[in-house]
Amino acid sequence: MAAFLYRLGRFAYRRRWFVAPAWVALLVLTGIGSSTIAGDNVESFEIPGTESQETMDLLVERNPDAATDGATGRVVFAAPEGETLTEPGNRSAVEGVIAEVAETPGLVSVADPFETDAVSEDGTVAYAEVAYEEQVISDESQEALFEAADSGRDEGLTVEIGGDVAFEEEIGGGSELIGLAVAAVVLIITFGSFTAAGMPLLNAIIGVGVTLSAITISTRFFDLSEDSTILAMMLGIALAIDYSLFIASRYRHELSAGRDGEEATGRALGTAGNAVVFAGLTVMIALVGLSVVGIPMLTQMGLAAAFAVAMAVIIALTMLPALFGFAKHRILGGRIPGLKMRDPEAEEETLSLRWVRMVTTHPIRVLVVALVGVGVLAVPATSLQLGLPDEGTYGEDTTQRQAYDLLAEGFGPGFNGPLTVVVDTAESSDPEGAVTDVVAAIDELDNIVMAAPAGADESGVNEAGDTGMVMVVPGTGPSATETEDLVHDIRDLSEPFESQFNATVLVTGPTAVIIDFNEKMAGALAPYLSVVVGLSFLILILVFRSILVPLKAALGFLVTMAATFGATVAVFQWGWLADVIGLQQTGPIMSMLPIILIGLVFGLAMDYQVFLVTRMHEEHVHGMAATPSIVTGFQHGARVVAAAAIIMISVFGAFILGEDFIKQVGFALAFAVFIDAFVVRMTIVPAVLRLLGERAWWMPRWLDRIIPDVDVEGENLRRQLDEEAPETAGAGAPLH
Repeated sequence: MAAFLYRLGRFAYRRRWFVAPAWVALLVLTGIGSSTIAGDNVESFEIPGTESQETMDLLVERNPDAATDGATGRVVFAAPEGETLTEPGNRSAVEGVIAEVAETPGLVSVADPFETDAVSEDGTVAYAEVAYEEQVISDESQEALFEAADSGRDEGLTVEIGGDVAFEEEIGGGSELIGLAVAAVVLIITFGSFTAAGMPLLNAIIGVGVTLSAITISTRFFDLSEDSTILAMMLGIALAIDYSLFIASRYRHELSAGRDGEEATGRALGTAGNAVVFAGLTVMIALVGLSVVGIPMLTQMGLAAAFAVAMAVIIALTMLPALFGFAKHRILGGRIPGLKMRDPEAEEETLSLRWVRMVTTHPIRVLVVALVGVGVLAVPATSLQLGLPDEGTYGEDTTQRQAYDLLAEGFGPGFNGPLTVVVDTAESSDPEGAVTDVVAAIDELDNIVMAAPAGADESGVNEAGDTGMVMVVPGTGPSATETEDLVHDIRDLSEPFESQFNATVLVTGPTAVIIDFNEKMAGALAPYLSVVVGLSFLILILVFRSILVPLKAALGFLVTMAATFGATVAVFQWGWLADVIGLQQTGPIMSMLPIILIGLVFGLAMDYQVFLVTRMHEEHVHGMAATPSIVTGFQHGARVVAAAAIIMISVFGAFILGEDFIKQVGFALAFAVFIDAFVVRMTIVPAVLRLLGERAWWMPRWLDRIIPDVDVEGENLRRQLDEEAPETAGAGAPLH
């Protein structure tokens, strides 16, 4: 691999007038394609293999006319204090709003609450169900809907809107620019040169531009959520800059050693570029592994993000060497007044050198302090609660949250999370009797407010007689454990009804979907970790030719995850720093966050493990003793790793300005990178390596003989170059 990358680097350097324009042309072509043939993002949420999803599919199959693919919602009314909605003036105001809603473009139906008995017992709260043709309501329709609500407010009523129809798409953008701005500052400080700092940024901008355009084009052929694109952009920016930074740093180091530009480029790719390939591979394995979960949305996110990582690696290995060819030795110039021009890998007295000397001198003390600190951060993780957001988690000033609270006040907390019980009577000789008995059995369960047949007629059975439907309102809210218990209790009724009526009892609805989703995620965690950690462990054995170093890397990952989950719980559940990050409402952590976070952080953690420890291993294979190799390798790699970590933290942290799921992902990734880079990889790892000594690089002889030598440090490459042209190895000797 090192020899191939060496040749690739020299080729791109020589053929820069072909490579660089090719990337620019690709950027232009994909940009045109994304603006002309792209489709729309599809925010679908399907969980194949779960009872709730199979029940929904059954309803669509049996009652196709009742299925709606459009946006739905509720217009909720509340009477002025001390009054009721049934009073003539208030009723007239409600009917006026309904009449206005009926005129909104794209409306399929609106139900008058006085005709559908959708008024609370005390007459203070009512709601009207609305449905539209399109899955995403148009701006024109939404504006007309909100204007109708304002008309009711002008008449003295409280009018709020819940459901899909109330969702207002935030105008995004800007987060990535903040991350790029901080990255530019860090690069300038790291290199002390505008020229050197500009190359990773330019590389990242072109690479991410091509990546996002290609992903946008793919929406024409595949369903893809907006979150998939955002995650791909987040990773693409961070890793494109980081990978380019590592290679550019090594290139400057090779130039400083007296080599010409082409040779320096080849050697930079043969060493740092080799580490980039294996680091990127670990991240891609973690992301592609999300397909193990079996949830289409997670698979989409994983594949889109893995593509972004692959593009970050490819452009760092091709476009960057071409840029080196244009800049030549000017990458060592362009000095910024007031900043020291330095080789990031130079051997000089630095803060990182003093730090690693302290760590290796007092390894046990350092380990104790670091692990105690991380342990304290991990304590809140014991309170981790998972869930999917509903309108009860929205900010208190939003119309969706106010509609949610009004419905809970007027009809009970369970009204916001009704359960749809489906009775499959295709094989039953008495469908109506089966539905009637199901209703009676549900009524006898705990935590029931209402259970009644729902459907075309009072029996709840469709015209074909093969499907019955029962609407159940729990006594507790959608996220309550009592509601979850009720779902399981209803599902337990299926067995006796199957034997008595040859009918199957199934449960779906928002609450059932959340329960099934959580169980699916929990069940997928073990196989996911097995695939990701197992494959990555094998890659690290190849990279380091050691058993203990990969094992230590995996254990360090667990330390990072414990602290990250603790901090995420403290912020998003407990509300610490909520005002600082603009968090409007605390609540459960998104159910899909842990598995996404585990995959991403594992990949990124192995990045820093590879970049930092390969420099230590490189010094060790050159004959240096264990402890000095730790110090020297750390001195060479720490400054660049620290800069890369700060850049990644900045890029991820900027997405905290986003909404809901992306806010949680941005915070958790930024915190995880901080802990992993500065506490685990730059503190705990050198301390553990110091305690292990020579044993850190031990490998059984039988295993050493059978695994291939991937030469990630480029030692074989260097030896071959020196043997072929020892007198000119530093001045561009070719590799055959």
